[in-house]
Amino acid sequence: MSVAVTSVLEQLGGVATRAQLLALTHRSAVDRAIDVGDVAVVARGRYVLARVDRAPAAAHRVGGHLSHLSAALHHGWSVLLVPPVPQVTVPRYRRLSPERRRDVELRWATLESDEVRDGATTPDRTLGDCLRHLPAREALAVADSALRSGYSHARLARVTAELRGTGAPAARSIAARADGRAANPFESALRAVCLEVAGLRVRPQVSLHGREFLGRPDLVDVHLRIVLEADSFTWHGDKASLEHDACRSIA
Repeated sequence: MSVAVTSVLEQLGGVATRAQLLALTHRSAVDRAIDVGDVAVVARGRYVLARVDRAPAAAHRVGGHLSHLSAALHHGWSVLLVPPVPQVTVPRYRRLSPERRRDVELRWATLESDEVRDGATTPDRTLGDCLRHLPAREALAVADSALRSGYSHARLARVTAELRGTGAPAARSIAARADGRAANPFESALRAVCLEVAGLRVRPQVSLHGREFLGRPDLVDVHLRIVLEADSFTWHGDKASLEHDACRSIA
């Protein structure tokens, strides 16, 4: 059962509350995953994949700091794809043997003292790195999660406005389209795809009403009257639930 719990946690973006996990799996399975070391408790009611919890030690081993997606997870933000190994930034001219470079994904950059804290790049630096270096779908998922966690849109705009060089224009475009109303990384990724479709203008979590409340779909283009749902098997729990929601969407 611990495998199922780690799969759910992956779908949730690598970090989750106990309530989120229990909504998609069983209490005994969560406790078993913790006991066998697949899942780590980082705070009361807050869980991460074990490899996320071990990432700071890997960064320390190579004399670097968690960055990009690993730093996003460190800040409690959900990501579209949890990196298989820690993403770590080391000083620009540092040389490391193949042995020391094993099991980490290295980036080289000069980090100022005010850009790192507690073994990871700061939230501002992390967002700048993710938005300028990651594919749009992954970058938007991080930006949406940061906003959902309380990071302000004005601050995000300010951080990306100060970026220069490769990736800066793309980072500013993603920041302008980030939306904290997105429910999860899967939904953010679908919205990123929609943003590439000419004439399609979707908004997340729009309440629809007829004579009564009809629901709150993941994405809605109110002008074209199009509704999009970002569902995967994990969110439904079993095949019957998935088929039921699929039929409801078609109807």
